[in-house]
Amino acid sequence: MTTVFAIANQKGGVGKTTSSVNLAASLAATRKKVLLVDIDPQGNATSGAGVDKYEPDYTILEVLTGEVDVEQAVVGTPEESGFDLIAANGDLTAAEVQLLDMKLREFRLRNALARIRDDYDYIIIDCPPSLNMLTVNALTAADSVIVPIQCEYYALEGLTSLMNTIEKIRSVLNPKLHIGGLLRTMYDPRNSLSNDVSNQLISHFGDKVYRTIIPRNVRLAEAPSHGAPVITYDPKSRGAVSYLALAGEILRREQAMQKTQQAPARTD
Repeated sequence: MTTVFAIANQKGGVGKTTSSVNLAASLAATRKKVLLVDIDPQGNATSGAGVDKYEPDYTILEVLTGEVDVEQAVVGTPEESGFDLIAANGDLTAAEVQLLDMKLREFRLRNALARIRDDYDYIIIDCPPSLNMLTVNALTAADSVIVPIQCEYYALEGLTSLMNTIEKIRSVLNPKLHIGGLLRTMYDPRNSLSNDVSNQLISHFGDKVYRTIIPRNVRLAEAPSHGAPVITYDPKSRGAVSYLALAGEILRREQAMQKTQQAPARTD
């Protein structure tokens, strides 16, 4: 059964793309079939996965506008990364305007991915750092949202806006959408503010906060410039170990959820 994750936060610089690339690689390392969909015009997930963002013949732009079938836009990443990719680049900026005039504009991505959804165990969508039509498409296509949060002063303020957007999408466009988890990123345990915000997140959201914490890590920051996930760039680094732990936590949550859904209803 395929799970589609949107990794979203309208605040930039919180580790969204880093989490998208490294979670895709970490899930692939557990022998899961993974597709990473870059829907951010910056194309950072594409280059971070080791693909020149202007090299593929087709990108997510042509998929959203219906110029090609989604299968034609899927490319491989370097063998050691182990996952498939639909690339994005600066041309995607044009999709914002084009989508406004299209029928079922909020469902373009969901309808496209439906053709290949069953080919993968996980599909991960890297969203832009804004709540625009591209992000709406991602949230409409997703089953679950992973929200990376840097533990700093403005984190909770931005989170409220995102939660309101997710609730609107759920009520109008995608009733099955839910929060998969809140991921604390760039965490420095020596910083009292990081600890305070972390405690507030747990107080407000309880078990929706992943137990795995992504630390500040030099290797994690260096990996994108080498076009590689951190688990291939430096598999022994704290960043690599943390994203592998996150993949494990997500797999355990998925298994627990499936068992709950399959359990027979009590009649007493």
